[in-house]
Amino acid sequence: MSNRIDTTFARLRESSRKAFIAYVAAGDPDFDTSLRIIRSLADAGADVIELGLPFSDPLADGIVNQMAADRALRSGMSTARTLDLIRAFRETHADTPIVLFTYLNPVFTYGFDAFHRDAADAGADGVLLLDLPPDEAEQDAVTFPAARAGLKTIRLIAPTTPPDRMRRLAESSEGFIYALSRTGVTGAHGAPSEKIAEFVGAIRPHSNVPVCVGFGISSPDQAAAVARAADGVIVGSAIVRQVEENLDGDPVAAVREFTAPLIAAVHDA
Repeated sequence: MSNRIDTTFARLRESSRKAFIAYVAAGDPDFDTSLRIIRSLADAGADVIELGLPFSDPLADGIVNQMAADRALRSGMSTARTLDLIRAFRETHADTPIVLFTYLNPVFTYGFDAFHRDAADAGADGVLLLDLPPDEAEQDAVTFPAARAGLKTIRLIAPTTPPDRMRRLAESSEGFIYALSRTGVTGAHGAPSEKIAEFVGAIRPHSNVPVCVGFGISSPDQAAAVARAADGVIVGSAIVRQVEENLDGDPVAAVREFTAPLIAAVHDA
């Protein structure tokens, strides 16, 4: 089933461009500012928006994204309010894909079937469940709700993923594959691996969906280098840090100013 993610990557392929995927925490630092940030990212040329669902125990995230989730939760964000945020975004931006980046706990608390149905109804296009092992992901009760709702199930693949597991993850990926540029938690504290092209090349034979690379990308030069090897570049913590550092100023303008050269670097690669 085709959705905005497929349409976006098809359009990018036709123009020989790579995708820029921007991650922010939903509701950071508050609902209204977060809405302005994601609208600004879309207007600046971000091809896909990844929305982190605020969660109290985001173990795969570094301190920058952990603090963003904490700010969002303190401002009153919840799973339901995150879906409200997507609905508000869709009032002005009909075509930019939205991917929900989350852990299993809030999904099961909300209700697995209900979450996927309501996320799709709100205007989401894909879901990335960080702590869902591929063995369990293949169970009907896990895969069918997303498929019924029309959401793409996006998988993570790390440089340390064994070949057999890499194949299983790649074959079951939809929308795009999130390939980690290095191991560890999220954050711009380490540069991307120099073996990204080799890593992406190992994934490609197992899937026809785009391979996008994230983790540790924080400069236009890094973004361009990754874009030359992959189908898309994912930037998260470096963007979230702009929010954190401008809480007393204008985080929307700070994010826009920071991402503009990154987006240009990816599109021009």
